[in-house]
Amino acid sequence: MSGTLYVVAAPSGAGKTTLVKRLLANESDVRLSISYTTRSPRPGEEDGREYRFVGVEAFRRMIDQGEFLEWAEVHGNFYGTSKTWIVQQIAGGSDVLLEIDWQGAQQVRAQFSEAIGIFILPPSLEELERRLTGRATDSREVIDRRLAAAQAEMRHVGEFDYAIINDDLEQALGDLRSILRASRLRLKAQQARHAALFDRLIC
Repeated sequence: MSGTLYVVAAPSGAGKTTLVKRLLANESDVRLSISYTTRSPRPGEEDGREYRFVGVEAFRRMIDQGEFLEWAEVHGNFYGTSKTWIVQQIAGGSDVLLEIDWQGAQQVRAQFSEAIGIFILPPSLEELERRLTGRATDSREVIDRRLAAAQAEMRHVGEFDYAIINDDLEQALGDLRSILRASRLRLKAQQARHAALFDRLIC
C-alpha cells in the first residue's frame, strides 16, 4: 500500500497557506509535512506544529546523513524537509502534502518523480498587489520586491502538473480537493489501495 506526495507551491500573496489549512481541515487522511528549521520559535509557535526546531549542528548532521528531501538556507536560517518521515508515511499508505517553494519542488521531483505538483496563482497582478498591501506589515519597497519575486516564481508554473487560480477561496479549495480525489482514482493508486479486490476481480 502506498500514498501520494502532493507538492504545493505559490508566490507570496496567492493564498497558499490559507488553502492548505482549509484543505487539511476537510481531508483528515492527508498529512502535512512539518519542516525542520534552525530559527528560533516565534511567539505562539510550538515545536512539531509550525516547525520542528533544531540547532544548527543538529541540522548539519541531518544534512550529512542524507535526512533531507530538500533543504535551503534562507536569511541566515536553515529549513529542510524530512525524507525519512515522508517515505514512512507514503509507504504506510498515507497521503502527504508538502507546502514549499518552486526551488524546493525541483529538488523533491528529482527524488519523487511521481509527486503531484500543484501551483497556486493569483487572479491578477493587481489583486496580488492588493493582497500584499492589505497586510499592512511591509513598506512599499518590500512590497515591490515581493511583487517582482512573485513574477519570477510564477514563470515556473510550467514545471507543475496543475494550476489553481485563487480568485474565489471556496472555488479554489474545491479545485484542490478535486485534484486529490482524481489522483486517488488513478489505476496505480487504486491497485495499491485495493490490491486484494483487484486480485479477486482480475484473475
